Amino acid sequence: MMAVVDWALRPLTEQAAAIAGGEISATELLEHHLDRLERINPAINAVVTVDADRARDAARAADEATASGLALGPLHGVPGTIKDAIATAGMRSTGGAVELSDHVPTNDAPVVARVRAAGGVIYGKTNLPRWSGDAQATNEIFGTTGNPWAPDRTPGGSSGGASAALAAGLSAFEVGTDIGGSIRLPAHFAGVCGHKPSFGVVPAFGYLDHPAGGTTEPDINVFGPLARTVGDLEVLFDVLAGPTELEATAWRLELPAPRSEGLRGFRVAAWTDDPACPVSSAVGKLMEETVDELVGAGASIDRSARPDIDFDVVRTVGLPLISAAVSPGRTDEEFDRYRRLALDPSGADRVEAMRARSSAAFHRDWLALDIARRRARDAWTEFFTRFDVLLCPVAVIDAFPHITEGNLYTRRIDVDGAERPYADIVCWTSLIGMAYLPSTVVPIGLTDDGLPVGVQVVGPYLEDRTALAFARHVESLTGGYRVPPIAR
Repeated sequence: MMAVVDWALRPLTEQAAAIAGGEISATELLEHHLDRLERINPAINAVVTVDADRARDAARAADEATASGLALGPLHGVPGTIKDAIATAGMRSTGGAVELSDHVPTNDAPVVARVRAAGGVIYGKTNLPRWSGDAQATNEIFGTTGNPWAPDRTPGGSSGGASAALAAGLSAFEVGTDIGGSIRLPAHFAGVCGHKPSFGVVPAFGYLDHPAGGTTEPDINVFGPLARTVGDLEVLFDVLAGPTELEATAWRLELPAPRSEGLRGFRVAAWTDDPACPVSSAVGKLMEETVDELVGAGASIDRSARPDIDFDVVRTVGLPLISAAVSPGRTDEEFDRYRRLALDPSGADRVEAMRARSSAAFHRDWLALDIARRRARDAWTEFFTRFDVLLCPVAVIDAFPHITEGNLYTRRIDVDGAERPYADIVCWTSLIGMAYLPSTVVPIGLTDDGLPVGVQVVGPYLEDRTALAFARHVESLTGGYRVPPIAR
């Protein structure tokens, strides 16, 4: 039997197999994760709420089931965590907002119930920004989460605590949320894998995005898995996907099989950069090297093919739709200010004026945006008649230093010495999310500064399995997840 210390960094599928095969007990594995939590978490602040007692009860029950020869679920006995924006029964779930500081749900979100039913042992909740509304993970309740590769830098947001916990070997699996990149950005920044499902495939009830949140499913937002391998994402995706109990009376989910299994069978397009939102030299270098490596392995890749859309549609349609979807999280004071700005945007910059118009829009205005989105979605549908997957960046930069001053509209980022709007961080992810497309992020290497970079593997709507299948090939060629020094 290998030393227990090795198991915390292994794929969840290996951890589950080891429990089922009697190599290690669920109780031993949980205690090992809790030991690592005590040792590593203070340096990164990824896990913010822990319920060790209930987790120990669940682990003991898993061991009893193993001993009794009962049928085991795919996550049987494996310890994991859940983003703090997702309602988890009996465990504090705050959405990162002081209004819910002491909120303890009585019911699980459907995704949490499915994790438990699959045998997962949930021991904690992970950090995020207030109402999941930032590309960093910081809030007034729990403070700031550091990146395991460089604690003075962000692991991304909003599922930043989730990606940091996975990268550091504190958790074997995570469930996050994604409206503007909140699964994909953290996966990119922390060097783990994440899958943003097609919109509507995974129930998003139980999402704590405003004080009365949880009872509806916001536009664009999805729930999805994060893990250290693409294979683990596939297992988790199968656990999470499917209709709610009410919907299951009338329909079933039968997603298409991958369009290909072998690398040479995929028709691939690569959109590695764009003058409307140029990526840094470090990100661009790894993107180009990855495309070259895939071509060298036999992949057929078109580097010039694009859907029939203007990249700036993300700023004129995508970001306004996202801003409208998150508007219930605005305070009354913020909403009143936006209403005034919408009438008189003088003095506001382009991003803040857009958010004001979107937050205070008439329904007719929203419908016009939705029509424009439909045109963009039709262009993507046509594009995927000619190609099976698209490779594109996750973000314009790698993990950046924590930015606490200013706000989403006044902050700036440095990209190769040039000052850029903070909102540029979410443009590549929002371009994909606004069209409801599935996207798998897999690490493709480290920059010269030793920071991870990921790539988006985008598939046709409802063809999540195609994106995941190609991501497996990318992972195989590039090496995928690497263990950060803090986790060794």
